[in-house]
Formats: sequence, structure tokens, C-alpha cells
Amino acid sequence: MSPDQGPAGTMPVNGSVPSSGARAIVVGILAAMAGLMFGLDTGVIAGALGFIGDEFHAAARMQEWIVSSMMVAATVGSVVAGRISFRFGRRRALLGASLLFLAGSMICALAPSITVLIVGRVLLGLAVGIAAFAAPLYISEVTAEAVRGAMISFYQLMVTLGIFLAYVTDSVLAYGGHWRWMLGLMAVPAALFCAACLFLPDSPRWLMMRGERSRASQVMRYLRPDPAEADAEIRDIAQELRKESGSGFALFRSNANFRRSVLLGVMLQVMQQLTGINVLMYYAPKVFQAAHFGVSAATWATALIGLINVLSTGFAIAFIDRWGRRPLLILSCAIMTFAMLGAGGLIAFGGDSLPQEIGMVGALLLFVAGFAIGAGPLVWTLCSEIQPLRGRDFGIACSTFTNWAANSLVSNVFLTVMAALGEARTFWLFALMNGLFIIITLAYVPETRGVSLEEIEARLMAGRRLRDLGQDTTGRGAEA
Repeated sequence: MSPDQGPAGTMPVNGSVPSSGARAIVVGILAAMAGLMFGLDTGVIAGALGFIGDEFHAAARMQEWIVSSMMVAATVGSVVAGRISFRFGRRRALLGASLLFLAGSMICALAPSITVLIVGRVLLGLAVGIAAFAAPLYISEVTAEAVRGAMISFYQLMVTLGIFLAYVTDSVLAYGGHWRWMLGLMAVPAALFCAACLFLPDSPRWLMMRGERSRASQVMRYLRPDPAEADAEIRDIAQELRKESGSGFALFRSNANFRRSVLLGVMLQVMQQLTGINVLMYYAPKVFQAAHFGVSAATWATALIGLINVLSTGFAIAFIDRWGRRPLLILSCAIMTFAMLGAGGLIAFGGDSLPQEIGMVGALLLFVAGFAIGAGPLVWTLCSEIQPLRGRDFGIACSTFTNWAANSLVSNVFLTVMAALGEARTFWLFALMNGLFIIITLAYVPETRGVSLEEIEARLMAGRRLRDLGQDTTGRGAEA
């Protein structure tokens, strides 16, 4: 295929073609639609679940399986995503995920039984697991260094936007109980994402890993405004590939310092899931109904949560490189602790009243804002920053797998736990977890703002304490 014939190549650089710098940003935005699909299919079940339970007479335990089946499949998808992405390329991995999104949405919408519905949710989960791995990796490999952080953050913003749009759709369709339309409408953006994937070029780095330097150079020249810049980047990739030897797993077995960074990444992902955020995202209407909201009011309150999530994530993107990772993460956990304590108190002592309902909405909105300014985007940022180059794919794969495994576990047992402990004690348990995470952040999480990945790697491999990986100090051994 010649460069101007399709998505596997690119059009040649010449004077009549618009700026290739802008072209790379457009390519990154198209790939970020994977985040939109991620958010849509994560959020849509919140509004549909009650109607599904009524139609199929599904008990709470079966509803937990309907929700968590997607998370379990996403865990599997995240495991196989690395192999798919390496063998077939990031673009084809995203294309395959888009087809799974499309098929899963249609099966869910037409499901005649809970079994078929879960099959559709499993396909959606596989798509989410593959896309969540491949999209940020692809974006980082095709965008220039100056905009790379912003574009990866844009992917995360698209996730929150998808959740919000799903909540709004649920709210509109809830009046008639049209849960099949809620799930079926997700096929429209899935089809658009599939079409977008057809126009994406292959990743230059992936082409270089396959030994296709000529095609990699064509793609890079398509994506960069200056041919000399493109050629220099290709040379840097070639030099980097020559330095790499062995696998990330081999490094994990042989190097204790790398094991520390992998463990920190895993711990951060467990922290993120035990904040309680996905409980709220999947079961928000049920949480509000437990606080004596009507069905319609609960659905619109859920949509408001999605909006706050989007706006607060935008705040995090704006300030992550100004304030630093640790201050935002500590502030995030403190806000979530306070909000969960307040929500539990309102349920326990607030009674069935309008002030209690207003206070409950305020507490949960505060919780979501706290999550979105820190624990949401920062965990993914830190997990990519603390891993050394040679083991980065392995380390990120471990943390991504942990994210989905913990996600599926929490979503699978939440309704059971809430029934056993009661609504108030469940919220207080999450408050305790968030308070613990403040201590963990202070003890182990480094401040990586303004520090190059090479510096972080050098300090990690020199045995520096985890929390000191971003500090320019000398001679301290690893105790963490």
C-alpha cells in the first residue's frame, strides 16, 4: 500500500498539504475516541440497570454480575491487549476494539435474556480492556513531545465526557424506561470510532519494531511539520531500540528496584478503585434511591455527577504540571474522605427530607470532584512515569490488569456489601480507605513534576526511596 492509499500509510509531505503538526493532533483526537467509548459503556449501565432488573426480575446478585461482567472481561482484554498491539499494531488493535464495541452494543440492546445481555457486556469489556491499553500507547507514539502530555490527558477527558453523555442519555430515556435504547444508542459512536480507525496511520515506533524503517519514516514525515525533525526522531527510535535487550518480565525477576516500581504502580491502582468511585459510577441511581430519591430524580442527579466529573478533570489537566502530583493527590483523598463521611452521616441521621436529599447530592458531587482532580488522572500519569523504559510495557500492563481486577471485584460485591453493612457504614468504609491513601501517598508516592523520565529511572535503579524519585538529592538508599 502506498502512503496515500489508506490508513496503514500516509500522504507524502508537500507544500499543498496542511500542517503536519496539526495533522498529528487530529490523529491523536481520533484515537482518543476510544476513551469516549470507554466512558459511554462504563456509564450507560447506571441508568439502565434498574429497568433491566425489573424486566428480567433480576435479584441484586444477578445485577452485580451484569455490571461486573464487563469489568471481568476488561481484565482479560488488558492481558491480551499487549500481545495484540505488538503483533498486529496499535491501529489494528483499536480497530478490533471498535468492532467489539459495535457488536457488544447491538447484542445488549437486543438481548432476550440476562445470559445474552452478559455476553454483550463481555464483548464490551474486551473492547474496553484492549482500547484502554492501546489508545494511550498509540497517542504517545504518534504525537510530538510538546503536546504528548496534553493529548494523553485529552484521552482521559474523553472518558469522563463519555460517562457524562451516557448519564444524560439515560436521564432522557428513563421516563419511558427505554433501557434497550440506552444500550443500543452506544452503537452509533462505536460505528463512528470504527470509521475513524480506518483513517489512522500505523505507529512509527511499531513499524520500527517490525524493521519497516522506510514506512516508519513516511508516517513520521506525515505527522511532523519538519522533515528534519521527523528523520531525527526516527534515528532516536532506532537508537533506543538498539539499547533494549531482554523482556520486562526478565527485568522484573532480576531487579529488585524494578519490582518496587511495579508494586507502587499496582498499589496506586488498588487505591484508585477502593476510593469508591466506580461504585458511584455504576450504581449511582441505586445509591440515590437508597437516600430516598425518586427514580427520575436519581437519574438526573447521576447526570450531574457526570458533568462535575468532566469539569473537574479539566481542572486537573490545567494544574497537574503547576501544583504537582503529590499535593493534588493528597488534596483529592482528603476531599473524598470528607465527602464519604458526610454522605454516610446524612443517610444515618438525615432522615427522609429535602435538606437530606440536597446534602446527599452535594456530598457525592464533592466526592466526584475530589476524585477527578487527583486520584482519577494522576494514578495513570504516575504509573507511566515511574517505570523504567525497558520494563515500561510490563509495568503498565501489571498496573492496568490490577485496575480492572480491582474494578471487577468492587463492582461485583458492592450491592452485597451495602446490604450487609448498610448504606451509611458502606460510605464510612470508603472514607476510611481514602484516609489510608493519604498516608500511603505521603510515605511512597514521588513528586515527578518537571522531572524527566530518564532522571526518575536513574534514581529508581540507584536504589533511591520511592518517594524521593523526583527529588534531586544524593546517596539515600531504598527503604520503600
